Amino acid sequence: MARENWYNGALCHASIHNTDETAQPMSESEQTTAPAQNRKPKRRRRKPRRRQSSWDIRQFQVPAVAGKWRFHDFDLPLPLMRAIHAQGFEYCTPIQAEALTHTLLGGDVVGKAQTGTGKTAAFLISILAYFLEEEAPDGQKPGAPRALIIAPTRELALQIEKDAKELARFTNLNVASVVGGMDYQKQREGLGKKLDLLVATPGRLLDFHQKRDVDLTQVEVLVLDEADRMLSMGFIPDVKRIIRHTPKTEERQTFLFSATFTDDILNLAEQWTQEPAHVDIEVTVDNAADIDQRVYLVGDDDKERLLVKLLQQESFDRVMVFGNRRDLVRKLDGLLRKADINVAMLSGDVPQNQRIRTLEQFREGEIQVLVATDVAGRGIHIEDVSHVINYTLPEDPEDYVHRIGRTGRAGAKGVSISFVGEEDAFSLPEIERFINDKLPCEHPPEGLL
Repeated sequence: MARENWYNGALCHASIHNTDETAQPMSESEQTTAPAQNRKPKRRRRKPRRRQSSWDIRQFQVPAVAGKWRFHDFDLPLPLMRAIHAQGFEYCTPIQAEALTHTLLGGDVVGKAQTGTGKTAAFLISILAYFLEEEAPDGQKPGAPRALIIAPTRELALQIEKDAKELARFTNLNVASVVGGMDYQKQREGLGKKLDLLVATPGRLLDFHQKRDVDLTQVEVLVLDEADRMLSMGFIPDVKRIIRHTPKTEERQTFLFSATFTDDILNLAEQWTQEPAHVDIEVTVDNAADIDQRVYLVGDDDKERLLVKLLQQESFDRVMVFGNRRDLVRKLDGLLRKADINVAMLSGDVPQNQRIRTLEQFREGEIQVLVATDVAGRGIHIEDVSHVINYTLPEDPEDYVHRIGRTGRAGAKGVSISFVGEEDAFSLPEIERFINDKLPCEHPPEGLL
């Protein structure tokens, strides 16, 4: 089936690149081998549907601002706009504005964006808008998702599923997930119905596919999230096997997102996408948030006392503390417990079910402080984090941006505090070069030491 991009004028102001204006005829072999032949051409933009509820778009007033895209500017279906309004979103982040101008027209996208920039909402909004405007193909079978999102970790996959359900809350679209370390039979039962969107980790998805519980021949939209992390974790061979069971590149829409663009990632993107738009949101602090960055010069021996004193202040109501090693995270967890601080830790040592429960408790405000390693903390999406504390500076300067991007989300003011001792002194100049900014260094306020 040839790729066709349909456009009815919904994006009057968008600048569109890499769209295919002319449909190419199918070869005879393609006509005989194309899976899901009843599927209609993807991304046909329709006129807005008739009102489906008492909610009215007039309840969602967002003034036009020069240089900013509103979600109103994309002529999205009403149930989706209602969910966006309920989420408190008003203006698109840079990755959302740039990606949606391409994805809503059916184009493939290869995007570079850090955690906290809103990339998850970017691809979810595009998928849900399409499904609300385009009916499911005839003969769709149970366990055959129309959209497949592959993520490297359980935590990220479950977070994407949660976000998808929030955005689909005023629709009849079905969202499910299959991830390792969770109840297998319960997930299998979830595959026994018609699925619109499936979020999965590679290993568990392959397991279900081999047992014929999942059919990938009807996938219309494929999303590969945090592709660089899947590469570093050794998941690419599994991902390649999964993709071989989906329709051909020209018969599906594909989004690939990565925090970095290495040669390996770009090579994979070339294999898995067709004439994609490249959306490169630079890794900068300004993109992600309104963050007050502070650096406290402190001796290594005084860091523990400073951490306890800081967290005992009332304004530190939801805090993430980052350490470079698992043993350090365990040590800090024990230290804060002894100080009667409501704390939990997140690292590879913590069992999966407990990690998920801990994240939910932190999200609901039942836990004040979460101590985490970079690996365990990446991909976590939690609003209203008041402070991020770097107990040790990260070895990779890019991790500094990922860390502080946990705070200051959704237009809120965030605070990041970095402890710089003797062992951290060499990392600071590298971070400053990476973010192209000089971080203000000061001694901790009186009374904290």
